[in-house]
Amino acid sequence: MASQIDHFIGGRRLAGRSGRSAPVFNPATGEQTGAVALADGSEVDAAVTAAAAAFPAWARTPPLRRARILNKFLQIIEDRIDSLAAVITAEHGKVLSDAKGEIQRGMEVIEFAVGAPQLLKGEVTENVGTRVDSHALRQPLGVVAGITPFNFPVMVPMWMFPVALACGNCFVLKPSERDPSASLLLAEWLKEAGLPDGVFNVVHGDKEAVDALLHHPKVAGVSFVGSTPIARYIYATATANGKRAQALGGAKNHMIIMPDADMDQAVDALMGAAYGSAGERCMAVSVAVPVGEKTANTLVERLIPKVRALKVGPGTDRDSEMGPLVTRQHLDKVRGYIAQGVSEGAKLLVDGRDLKLQGYETGFFIGGTLFDHVTPEMTIYKEEIFGPVLAVTRAPDYATAARLINEHEFGNGTAIFTRDGDAAREFAHEIQVGMVGINVPIPVPMAFHSFGGWKASLFGDHHMHGPEGVRFYTRLKAITTRWPTGIRAGADFVMPTME
Repeated sequence: MASQIDHFIGGRRLAGRSGRSAPVFNPATGEQTGAVALADGSEVDAAVTAAAAAFPAWARTPPLRRARILNKFLQIIEDRIDSLAAVITAEHGKVLSDAKGEIQRGMEVIEFAVGAPQLLKGEVTENVGTRVDSHALRQPLGVVAGITPFNFPVMVPMWMFPVALACGNCFVLKPSERDPSASLLLAEWLKEAGLPDGVFNVVHGDKEAVDALLHHPKVAGVSFVGSTPIARYIYATATANGKRAQALGGAKNHMIIMPDADMDQAVDALMGAAYGSAGERCMAVSVAVPVGEKTANTLVERLIPKVRALKVGPGTDRDSEMGPLVTRQHLDKVRGYIAQGVSEGAKLLVDGRDLKLQGYETGFFIGGTLFDHVTPEMTIYKEEIFGPVLAVTRAPDYATAARLINEHEFGNGTAIFTRDGDAAREFAHEIQVGMVGINVPIPVPMAFHSFGGWKASLFGDHHMHGPEGVRFYTRLKAITTRWPTGIRAGADFVMPTME
């Protein structure tokens, strides 16, 4: 029997009242395992109202106390990482080791956020004028919202709320309705760690819930990760309503393989970066760009047997290297991209559509797929497939390879594999992409740096987590002080110069 997945508002689970819900599936079997409530405007308002009511006291809570709560929350996750990973795998489908890796990267953001007492220190200048001092400090925005995607149901929310809470904000999370259960565990464990009721809330829903958050007058800021069309909509709508917004969109990440690259290293890197998590990562490498025909031929020759040998199976099977896609609709979409690649003239070397898994015929499985001779005008080159499909686009020289990346719509992540320090340095400095790897295929910054792309991969001025996260979730206040000395100089009607 399918379980009911509720909201978490004001410190407790609340059943949905809208009368609407969406099915939640086990991607490995195709069976419905739950039904998640879809909020209407009144339920979103209840979550925002609870957060707004909790905000004054939470904002006054000393940063050290906020950090201690987050530190206790971190310990709870560490103790229960296996159970949290199992929930991710059950609803997303990724293999358990990948689910645990996702959680670990999220935990690193909490480790950064517990440094709030240091991160929130202000600046002081004595005697900016005669007997006048100035100091600047950062204060929380108020109620902030996070709208997060299905592919990282724990890590991406953790890119947002630990920093937001550490800075003194209250948070409303609208997770993906495709794999919503992990968010409820996070909410309950935050409460167990000592977080006051209302400081963190979870409201499930679709576009109706999103729009309610974007238009709610008490929501001061919105963070989003998802596709570019929706990111553009989120940013435009939020800012039009006077909110601060950061909206991370889609990607088409290229990896250049230079003739001098360690080919074994490059092939192994491509396998993990293209097919890990079934390609459902915004940092997945989906385009390999070998430089020179010899490099391309060697690369393809090495890739074909490895792609065919990928161990695809349910995420709970410890031998599985790649699990299913998240929904049947997404499976059909990825299949459609493969068919379109064939029709547009790309050379299909390994066809994942041929995969058959005994006992899992109704699961959302597809095998690794490899294309060669993909050109920039093809759909599978231009658009984000978000599946285990790797396109090889050959380049005659480095300049052509770099130009392909710089001319692409997206600028999320990229990598180069080479032994040449000069080529690597030029690549790092000249490429128009937000996150760059040198012999690192998935250059996701550590939590004490910040995550974000360029061009159509990011809308807004701030990247996520790290120092940029602190800046996004706080606003600067400058205070200038002069204390009475008994000296009276009379009124001054000119612009103050502090002399």
